[in-house]
Amino acid sequence: MTSEESESSSVAVTANPYANKNNIDDQIFSAISGNGEMKVTAVTARNIVNDVMIQQTLTTTPADALARSMSCGLLLSNGMQAEQTFQLTMSCDGPIRSVVSISNGKGEVRGYVGNPGLGDMHIAEAMGKGTVQVVKNHPDWPNPYNGITAIEHGDVDRDVGIYLAESEQRSCALAASSTFNGLLCTAAGGYVVEQLPNCTPETTAQVEKNLANIIEINGSAQPVPAGLLLAGKTPYDICSTILEGLDMKPLQQITPQLVCECNEERLFRAVRLLPREEVDKILEQQEQIEARCHFCGKVYRMGPEDVEKRFSEAKGDPSLDADFEEEQENK
Repeated sequence: MTSEESESSSVAVTANPYANKNNIDDQIFSAISGNGEMKVTAVTARNIVNDVMIQQTLTTTPADALARSMSCGLLLSNGMQAEQTFQLTMSCDGPIRSVVSISNGKGEVRGYVGNPGLGDMHIAEAMGKGTVQVVKNHPDWPNPYNGITAIEHGDVDRDVGIYLAESEQRSCALAASSTFNGLLCTAAGGYVVEQLPNCTPETTAQVEKNLANIIEINGSAQPVPAGLLLAGKTPYDICSTILEGLDMKPLQQITPQLVCECNEERLFRAVRLLPREEVDKILEQQEQIEARCHFCGKVYRMGPEDVEKRFSEAKGDPSLDADFEEEQENK
């Protein structure tokens, strides 16, 4: 076997655990350069987007915005502790009104938009102006981390990239996009390239050259990296192209999942935050309390007897997370 054949065989063995033919499965893959100066993470999330479109009856424009937001969240929460959350909120004056996604270090994600039935229009027109707000939290932290910047482009990923540079002073290249055929998402995902401390100009120049190659391979017919995903390029392929010539070392591969944390207890917690007279008025007028989860679309209903029973058994302050969680553990 020649040295060239040996090297090709070695690459095939390395890539095999991360294979994902035609991006059938949703996948997050991360890698680092051999010199430890660059980290790249890539995600494909088409199945998640199709599921959330069904749950929330999304049209393509809000689905595109949410797909980009969830992709960004999955990319930026990758490598965090499992319980740590990353919430991305785009508060807009455009007709979409808001785009929210929440992800964690396990690759779980959920999200919603303010106007799920918005008609077809360019995403920047739908977003308008507003703010990019990021909240990072962990159950053990005394206070969450908050950051905010202005929406400048309205295409989600570029605005999140600006947030990273301005609010967190992180040197990153971020891209996220999606494509649709009618009401079917055909591709969704993104990548983020982060320059790590003590990165040399030589490494930066190599990555910039590789990113230009990525854009050329993607083509101009589709936004980056949707063209790559449609062509069957996997997260592993994207990372290896970006780190070409830099001895890529795989870090992690996980399967992202659409996970909602809604339940009846959370509904009742929200009810307890209302004045009791307002709760009684709702029950008198509607004979039940009904709420629909923004994230998964599930509808919860509570009748007068159930509400009364739960109020009689309730303990602690519902506005405090610690009290609420302790109350649930003691039930």
